[in-house]
Amino acid sequence: MTKEQKIYVAGHRGMVGSAICLEFKKQGYLNLVYKTSEELDLRDQNAVNDFIADEKPDIVIMAAARVGGILANSSYPYTFLYENLVIETNVIHAAHSNDVQQLIFLGSSCIYPKLAPQPLKEDYLLTGPLEQTNEWYAIAKISGLKLCEALRKQYSRNYVSLMPTNLYGPRDNYDLETSHVLPAMLRKFHEALPNQSVNLWGSGMPRREFLHVHDLASAVLYVMENKPDYNLYNVGTGKDITIKELSYLIQEITGHRGEIRWDRSKPDGTPRKLLDVQRIKELGWSDTIKLREGIEHAYTWFLENEAVEKQG
Repeated sequence: MTKEQKIYVAGHRGMVGSAICLEFKKQGYLNLVYKTSEELDLRDQNAVNDFIADEKPDIVIMAAARVGGILANSSYPYTFLYENLVIETNVIHAAHSNDVQQLIFLGSSCIYPKLAPQPLKEDYLLTGPLEQTNEWYAIAKISGLKLCEALRKQYSRNYVSLMPTNLYGPRDNYDLETSHVLPAMLRKFHEALPNQSVNLWGSGMPRREFLHVHDLASAVLYVMENKPDYNLYNVGTGKDITIKELSYLIQEITGHRGEIRWDRSKPDGTPRKLLDVQRIKELGWSDTIKLREGIEHAYTWFLENEAVEKQG
């Protein structure tokens, strides 16, 4: 690889895409191309193909997706399935049709069966039923990684899929209707009065693993620079905590002192979701940002940008 190669980052304004662009620029990869959703609708197959044909990127990073938490997935199943299928299919097919040799597709750990053994190995894919609360998004992501795998087998493309665990960090989604658990907690504790109670979903007993988005960005760069042997890699820390433990940590960071109330009428989701990250560690990558440090960083970003939004 050379640092002059042209890299197209799809989804560059999102939490993941923006972190990838930042990491690439820090490491000297400055020939980056991207378009906003207003400039290029990734759901438009002809427009996507024309863009790839005109730009002729050497590498494509597929970080664009319709994302959301349990509530969003449950409320908009067709939207999550259809839009993610169309977006990823258009970009991957356009890359292949225009002879792009290298592509990294980003998915999610929700692709694995709900009750698969822990920690989740890449080999557990398609060995059991999915978690119903996010199966629509999971099916779309499974389709994307299988499309990359098929191109790798049939055409020897260097197309690789990375499946990150639960992500958080700068530019996360803090909308309580569509956000994931960690940013939702940050906002709830922040907006509550110091001694006011905070209501959280479920029992607090499920276990989750969290990865700072800057660590994911470093993994994308590492895989891009080191030709991998496998088509699928988990990306995570290999450590998890309960949702209740996470709530105490965020409560402490935000300075909240009120009662935490658990609404057991709301779904817990998958009981545990911990990734086996041995495969990517053997490739040579590992995470560096500890959970407390990462949440403090995310909360600082939230505070700074909330102030900007209020002023605007």
